[in-house]
Amino acid sequence: MTELDPPVIRPRRLRTTPAMREMVAEATLRPSQLVLPLFVREGITETRPISSMPGVVQHTRDTLRKAVVEAAEAGIRGVMLFGIPESKDPAGSGAIDPDGILNVAIRDVADEVGDAVVVMGDLCLDEFTDHGHCGVLTPDGRVDNDATLAAYAEMAVAQAAAGVDMVGPSGMMDGQVAVIRAALDAAGHTDTGILAYGAKYASAFFGPFREAVDSSLQGDRRTYQQDPRNGLEGVREAVLDVEQGADIVMVKPALAYLDVIRQVRDAPELRGVPVAAYNVSGEFAMVEAAAARGWIDREPAILETLTSIRRAGADLILTYWAVEVAALLP
Repeated sequence: MTELDPPVIRPRRLRTTPAMREMVAEATLRPSQLVLPLFVREGITETRPISSMPGVVQHTRDTLRKAVVEAAEAGIRGVMLFGIPESKDPAGSGAIDPDGILNVAIRDVADEVGDAVVVMGDLCLDEFTDHGHCGVLTPDGRVDNDATLAAYAEMAVAQAAAGVDMVGPSGMMDGQVAVIRAALDAAGHTDTGILAYGAKYASAFFGPFREAVDSSLQGDRRTYQQDPRNGLEGVREAVLDVEQGADIVMVKPALAYLDVIRQVRDAPELRGVPVAAYNVSGEFAMVEAAAARGWIDREPAILETLTSIRRAGADLILTYWAVEVAALLP
């Protein structure tokens, strides 16, 4: 009997053609896995460019409708709306006002696209407060957790009444999901979902977003957003949110926290729960700035960025590139 030479292991056989690579791809992107964040500003008659986010604008109510229709036609199945009011106050009362910009924008979009797109509303006070924090302040300037929860409950009911499909509590207050779920159920909005920002970090990558929403913040949010040094804490927060009634949990930002996305995805307590990740403004701006200078190849860099987030375990990705990427996908 002739002794055979050991087989030569050639992993490259699975990379020989585009069809072969597509067939065995481990992480794939589909338009339906992308959520488009959109900004709508009260009192403007034409869109306003956001200088630090090339191609992204503050919409009018009319252009917002058109943008959501475009997203639906591209195969995008979710939009996250952020409102920018003409005036702000210490309590962020514009967030609760049925005629406030975010609530009327939710009505506009829900009327325009019906069930074709999941309409999500950012549930936080930071765009509406004159101090720029995500909650109501005590006399000595600290964020009052429980007073803020009461405002979040009212905000959730206002958004649900306007027609939102999912609220997105992003303020990182203790107990926010439980209070919001109870308020929605008590008001008869039992089908309104909650996409909870389970792990939201006090990140340096939020800078362009603050321009996008005309943030009034001075100081930082480190007393309520999570410490970037902590990963397990993010998993713990996500588990708590699901225990309180969250339907989807999100990690924000995405790229600097791919390990947290993976830990959340793998947590036994979160098995079967969809995991989202927010490809935030600073991550977007870095790629755009480098591409504008010819330092990187823009479209492959965008696709590689989003694929890395999917590979880390995200089921959904909030990204400003959503519509553009949908056109690039096979």
